[in-house]
Amino acid sequence: MTTALKRFLPTGRWLLPALVMGMVALPGLAFAADAAAAPTMAEQIKKLEESSAASALVANTVWTLIAGMLVFWMNAGFATLEAGLCRRKNAVNILAKNFVVFAISSIAFWVIGFGLMFGIDKSGAVGTSGFLSSLIGDGNDFAPGLSWATVPVSVKFFFQLVFAGTAATIVSGAVAERIKFGSFMLFSFILVAVVYPVTGHWIWGGGWLSTLSAPFHDFAGSTVVHSVGGWAALAGVLLLGPRLGKYGTDGKVNPIPGHNMGLASLGCLILWLGWFGFNPGSTMTASIQIGHIAVTTNMAAAFGAVAATITAWVVLGKPDLSMILNGCLAGLVAITAPCAVVSVMGAAVIGLIAGVAVVFSVLFWDKVKVDDPVGALSVHLVCGVWGTISVGIFAAPAIIKEYAMESYCKPGLLYGGGATQIVMQLIGIGAIAATVLTASLVFWTILKATVGIRVSAAEEIEGLDVGEHGMEAYPGFASETFGLAEAAAPREARAAMHGTAVPA
Repeated sequence: MTTALKRFLPTGRWLLPALVMGMVALPGLAFAADAAAAPTMAEQIKKLEESSAASALVANTVWTLIAGMLVFWMNAGFATLEAGLCRRKNAVNILAKNFVVFAISSIAFWVIGFGLMFGIDKSGAVGTSGFLSSLIGDGNDFAPGLSWATVPVSVKFFFQLVFAGTAATIVSGAVAERIKFGSFMLFSFILVAVVYPVTGHWIWGGGWLSTLSAPFHDFAGSTVVHSVGGWAALAGVLLLGPRLGKYGTDGKVNPIPGHNMGLASLGCLILWLGWFGFNPGSTMTASIQIGHIAVTTNMAAAFGAVAATITAWVVLGKPDLSMILNGCLAGLVAITAPCAVVSVMGAAVIGLIAGVAVVFSVLFWDKVKVDDPVGALSVHLVCGVWGTISVGIFAAPAIIKEYAMESYCKPGLLYGGGATQIVMQLIGIGAIAATVLTASLVFWTILKATVGIRVSAAEEIEGLDVGEHGMEAYPGFASETFGLAEAAAPREARAAMHGTAVPA
């Protein structure tokens, strides 16, 4: 080493400038390398958008599945409600119908119903694709009627399936205590495979009612589900006739009380819970709108229950529990169509009117001798029609604008919207009523002429549990029968014997 170098090293003075330069230079070099590898602003924005879209897809999928599961659980509500409101000798039959109907609905909707309802449509009448689909991918290539929903096609199918099953379940209660189990199964398949999907396509699948200048509005199914089930049930009730002993030869209505009001009350509460999937879930999107829909749904149910309680108290002299339960359900059915476009106050009025209407409707059907053991026609048909009409009266401009519903609904009559929307609602109600009632009468008539739809008088007297299923819901309890003499009597003699109330 040179003398100068030796002299410099011991002091370490050369290290200080080198370290300073390194500390400055190295981060700069690293930054330059990172800058060269870093994505551009456009690429970063694209990644953020993709991440946001993926998160939204997951949120929408989870929300829609949970809502669908709540709607599926309504099958338990219908089963317990109907079983409780009917006699114990028919409990097994009613529970069996409500259980098997969803299995039948699942098969019918997958095989043909889903395609008819949401498939490709060039005529405005019916879908023509999506039958027996594997249900993978986004599904828009064969089910464009649901292209607006940003969830996988399997989720779309599941959510729509539970609605189809609900429509079929409605029929069960109205035809209870005298229909053949096999005939009910056959009709349920036909309803979900053909009748429900065709009319549903017109409204939800891109059919003609959804393309009018002021589209027919039925957000969650007052008509698509409830009125369709109600019209199909009415056709069945008319062809079945009333239960033995329900109406006397003198025109007197003989009450046939349900056997377990605790079971019926539990069923109504399950249905109330399920409706928070039924209505908010129909967004098929995890958006802020679901909160508003949940509140309008609950308010209509509350006012319906209270209104029915007071109406029954005044008209019947007592606050009949079955009327209270049906009042709650009446409010829920009525708010199903307008839940996304009305204010909370509007929902309260809609529910109140439904609660009053359901009491008088039950009395009306009995007056004209149309026997509906559980009040399904009053709840689902009458209040389904009322709820659909209420859209044209109570649809609020502020709510429509807040949730960007302008292309789906016009303001109602009370908000300066004129009669435009209400006229569209009436057109839709009329078209659905004529189609479903006619088709159901045809199918019920065919079943009646071929396999028969009503059990024998002896089997009805003994109870469908034993006759149709070979078991009892409450073995060991006293049986509910009129006696062998009546079972063997001809129809005219039985009619004369039914001038008095049927023993419960």
